[in-house]
Amino acid sequence: MLNTESTTKSSASEMPRKLLFIINPNAGKKMSDKIVEIIRKEFPENIYYQLIVWKDPNHFQEITTLLKTQEYTDAIAVGGDGTVNRVASAILNTNIALGIIPAGSGNGLARSLGLSMNIEEVIKQIAQGRKAKVDSGTVNGTPFFCTSGIGFDAHIGHLFATSVKRGLQSYIKITLRELFRYRAKEYTIRFNNIEIKKKAFLITVANAGQYGNDFYIAPQANMHDGLFHLVILKPFNVLKVGGLMTNILRRKAYLSRSIETYSTNEITIVRDSEGTIHYDGEPGSQGKEVTYKMHPVSVNVIVGENFKG
Repeated sequence: MLNTESTTKSSASEMPRKLLFIINPNAGKKMSDKIVEIIRKEFPENIYYQLIVWKDPNHFQEITTLLKTQEYTDAIAVGGDGTVNRVASAILNTNIALGIIPAGSGNGLARSLGLSMNIEEVIKQIAQGRKAKVDSGTVNGTPFFCTSGIGFDAHIGHLFATSVKRGLQSYIKITLRELFRYRAKEYTIRFNNIEIKKKAFLITVANAGQYGNDFYIAPQANMHDGLFHLVILKPFNVLKVGGLMTNILRRKAYLSRSIETYSTNEITIVRDSEGTIHYDGEPGSQGKEVTYKMHPVSVNVIVGENFKG
């Protein structure tokens, strides 16, 4: 069930902002108790806020209803990329702004928005409330905000989601193991009125530049240009993965000979059979045909001082 707590340190009618902190206690780092304590201690007394603990996915509709009926100005997701995706999806095409206190394994969208990974610092950024409007995408109708993909990254996302151990170290361990097992697949890709057939290790559709943990698969992506960056990683010699990873970490993935990059606002990918997919790192399953659509400037977000898109 939902546990709620509100502060009445100042009258809501006296202040233009009204925040709802949506806390997932089961997020990757499981720091929710500590984060709640820091919010109570550090958040400014003159801004109205309410805390709500989301313990059961079946009750998220109650949060959505609360957001839309209580006239909140900001919805603050406290958790990992899955929590962020759920909260952001609930406020699409509204005036409510998304804020993030990152508590997951990758924190891709939070990093892309220039938000601090330090809890005290990001609380200050949320209190400052610097805002921007950014694009979002859908994959077969399901919203995503950072990256979505088919192939190896979706495969890893599925394995990581079912892994007992969380965190970056576990993710790297799974990735290195599967590099030697996974095989590239055949795809038909349609975009910009063209059709190409490719054998690909992975296909990433990027609204923002990174998966998370500063792994920049599409460093040239811009979150408010109305375009995806379509990244195709062709089959490559696994023994040369070090060079590929170096380019990704240096934000120069496009320099790799194994990578092709295109810009477009709609993509259809056809594969031999249904299979795994990921959106914002969360694993899922879709059919043989997968369609991506861009939705320009469709979500309000709280950003850090250095956010450029």
